[in-house]
Order: sequence, then C-alpha cells, then structure tokens
Amino acid sequence: MSEPDGRSPLARRLLPDGEEPDPRFTLANERTFLAWMRTALAFVAGGVAVEAFTNDFMPEVWRRVVAVLVVLTGLVISVMAGARWLSVERSMRTGRPLPVPLLVPLLCGTGAVASIVTVLMIATLNR
Repeated sequence: MSEPDGRSPLARRLLPDGEEPDPRFTLANERTFLAWMRTALAFVAGGVAVEAFTNDFMPEVWRRVVAVLVVLTGLVISVMAGARWLSVERSMRTGRPLPVPLLVPLLCGTGAVASIVTVLMIATLNR
C-alpha cells in the first residue's frame, strides 16, 4: 500500500527527508550493499568451515577462537552494511556528503587479528 507520493510506509519512515535521487545512484548503493552482504556470508561460511574441517589440524582452543572471530566479523559486516546503505541513501536524498565507510577499517583490523591468531597457531603446532 502506497501513499499519493508513490512511496511505501516503510520508505517514508526510513527515508523521510529530501528528494528522490537518480535511480542509478540508488541502484549502485544497493549493489554495494549486496557486495557487503556477500562478504558477510563468506565470513560466516569461513568460520563454519574452520570449525568443521580443521579438527585434525588445529587445537580446539585455537579453532574456536578463529571460527568465532570470523563468524562474528560476518555478523558485524552484515549489520553495518544495512546501516551504511541507509546512511548513504539518506545522504544522497538530502545532498549531504557521503559518510566514511567504517566497514573498511573494521574488516582490515579483524582480518589482521585473525591472521595473527592463525600465524601464532601455526607457529605453536607440535611438529
């Protein structure tokens, strides 16, 4: 059900201000959101894979730390992707500058921590 302006109640609630941007920009924003969601799903799948397939390779404590860290990263990326989509859409509608992508430093930092944990785990394995 839509109102006279053609927008749904959800659209009016989430994006109450500004003017409708060029559809190409809105669709580009949506494609970026979907790319972040694919990244989030890859992290979740990677965490499940670490837990499921590294029993013989990693000690249980290391395996759990790496798996949980990777899955939680996927969860955070997913939530932040939605927030970023909304923030960018609002910025485009109101003519404000686009927000800084906080996902990038988060992803870099978490990737670095996961890599360090993995390197430490490999270095301490019994040969």
